[in-house]
Amino acid sequence: MDRQRFSVATVNLYNLQLPGRRMNPGQQPWTPVEYRRKVRWLADRLRELDADVVGLQELWHRDALADVLAEAHLDDDYTVLAAPADGDRITCAALVRDGMLVGEPSWVEEFPPGLRLRVADGHDPQAPDVDVRIDRFSRPVLRFAVALRDDGPPAEVFVTHLKSKLPTRVDREDWFTADPDAFRPHAEALGAALSTIRRTAEATALRVLLTAALRGTSTPVLVLGDVNDGQHSNTLNILTGQPRYLVGDSLGGADTGLYTAQTLQEYRDTRDVYYTHVHEDLRESLDHVLVSEQLYDNSRRRRWLFDGLRIANDHLDTEDHRADGSGDHGLVRVAFRWAPAS
Repeated sequence: MDRQRFSVATVNLYNLQLPGRRMNPGQQPWTPVEYRRKVRWLADRLRELDADVVGLQELWHRDALADVLAEAHLDDDYTVLAAPADGDRITCAALVRDGMLVGEPSWVEEFPPGLRLRVADGHDPQAPDVDVRIDRFSRPVLRFAVALRDDGPPAEVFVTHLKSKLPTRVDREDWFTADPDAFRPHAEALGAALSTIRRTAEATALRVLLTAALRGTSTPVLVLGDVNDGQHSNTLNILTGQPRYLVGDSLGGADTGLYTAQTLQEYRDTRDVYYTHVHEDLRESLDHVLVSEQLYDNSRRRRWLFDGLRIANDHLDTEDHRADGSGDHGLVRVAFRWAPAS
């Protein structure tokens, strides 16, 4: 199979769960009418995306995804990777164009052994010790391989959903209830700090997995997902390794670096209108496609050329996503064409 083009997408499904089934605390289950709206809306979006590989976040039940594919008449087009989605928890999932999947997918729950977030003063006599003991992803990372060409290794794909910016609830903790007057004024700040710590730890754990897949190999690597942070955030800096972006006819590339499709698109555009989430009128880019040097235009080891990014985000202006079945994140599609550097 020697493809000349391929495309990937990332889609946050906004709690795709069967009607009447529980979701997160404080969220009302979907009614049958709301569920049908949601299925139809997602079906339309998947048809429009027409991507070869689609990374999915916020899937509760695989049967709900099957309903979406049937509505879209795409159930014979894709291999569905959604084994853990039994309705009891949120999972990452994926759709892979039939014939492209290589081997079996895996969902990585535990942090890799190479991760340690502990340090005694960090060689700074003024800095206290750091000891972060988070040891697993809040949303397991989906990992699988896809065949793009017969004359190269399969591409590795990681689908991720990192901890959100929503402050972690602390009002039920023993230390909080023991002295609520001391902690209540600071609950939001404390919760936001805890969410940031978890997201940072998850990004670092994923980076350890990525480095192992990237270092010293010619394997194309793609990361698709809702990382709940922006293009220039520390979260993205950890995930990408901050490779240098080259211009003109300069050639280079980073063995373990990842390049954001958002930045690659900015080099093609005269105006940046990329956003995938709106919260209190703040437009942010939380959903990303990251690619290794094999898919970076200016890499000496380039195999695939970036061929444009498309984002669907008009629905983010909707005030009530339950009313029309839409999601609360933009959908990102990125295309590539076969164009080896040498």
